[in-house]
Amino acid sequence: MENKPIIRFNNLNSEWGRIKLNKVLKPSNLKNKDNKYQKDDMLSVSSSVGVVNQMDYHGRSYAGKSVLPYRILKRNEVVYTKSPLKEFPYGIIKHNSFKSGIVSTLYAIYEVNDGFLGEFVDYYFQLPNRINKYLKPLVNIGAKNDMKVNNEKVLIDPVYFPNIEEQKKIVSFLSKVDEKITLLTKKKVLLEEYKKGVTQKIFKQEIRFKDENGNDFPKWEKRKLGKLTYKTGKKNKENITYPIYSINNQEGFLPQSEQFEGLDSNDRGYDISMYKIVNEKTFAYNPARINVGSIGYSHDLSKVIISSLYVCFKTDEELEDLYLLVYLNTDRFNSDILRYEEGGVRQYLFYDNFSQIKIPLPSNKEQIKIAGFISSIDKKIMALDNQLSLAKEWKKGLLQKMFV
Repeated sequence: MENKPIIRFNNLNSEWGRIKLNKVLKPSNLKNKDNKYQKDDMLSVSSSVGVVNQMDYHGRSYAGKSVLPYRILKRNEVVYTKSPLKEFPYGIIKHNSFKSGIVSTLYAIYEVNDGFLGEFVDYYFQLPNRINKYLKPLVNIGAKNDMKVNNEKVLIDPVYFPNIEEQKKIVSFLSKVDEKITLLTKKKVLLEEYKKGVTQKIFKQEIRFKDENGNDFPKWEKRKLGKLTYKTGKKNKENITYPIYSINNQEGFLPQSEQFEGLDSNDRGYDISMYKIVNEKTFAYNPARINVGSIGYSHDLSKVIISSLYVCFKTDEELEDLYLLVYLNTDRFNSDILRYEEGGVRQYLFYDNFSQIKIPLPSNKEQIKIAGFISSIDKKIMALDNQLSLAKEWKKGLLQKMFV
């Protein structure tokens, strides 16, 4: 079998060399002994965005009182982070294209030898199956979040590398793909920020809508949710095997098998006779997780079941479902959740307390206008999200075909 990738650039047809990593990388163990770098120079490593400033990425620096023991990570060096992630259980390898700084002593740092590109090493190890297969035999898993790597083993393991010319072409091409992904991501973030800002202005009544004649809608009221909603949730006493759903804080209603590794309660042999039957136009939320957005709307879903732990309710004719869905995603509503939750170690918002929350209530026609306006923004966000998913899948395909 030839050591050649499927996708090649013009005039580059030679086989890739099988080479040990100690010809590509060499360990760097520089410590921050002279206090050159401070807490603000603490860096983090992410599988999605690479090396970033810890303060910007996490909103705070996790550096200890003394930064002397931390390791120096220079720009254009390669770093291996040992903290296990779900997609990358054996760690990730990233090129530092950001800036020089300091990182935790749990990280392994490498200089890149002449004739090789750190960016190429980064792309080489971006596919989870490739990096996990490579690193699995090289790490010793001890206590939680404590993974030690044997540098000697890492550096003698062979990988496939082309000549420097092809490395440059591959890096240049994939960098343009990354630029497109970054641009789409920024557009999505900006649109999400715009949606949040305009939603706040709507509920502060700084933005108002007009009726079909150009006139103002009636003055808003304040009403308790208990006066506008009612509990539902008939039990599945006949033990019928309806489709089983969960509530996800991102997608809302989601087939349980998609949320829990391909299995649902039927596969696990659970008793589903106590599960609640959900039909169309129904809200459901987890009383212990509503504070993190675990609330969903069934739309046109019908004859599905969810755990008896969920609270289910419908709205009466004064409250438009899609308007309520908009309001449930506001900071105002989240503040009310915190105010009305009760419990000890774990806080809950059961329906009795949920029903005490007061919400702003415009006329039905203005509710429809508000919901329609926000829905138009959501459609644009969804379109960008689809473009982003396609771009990431395209990149994944390229990573599989442009490397040996």
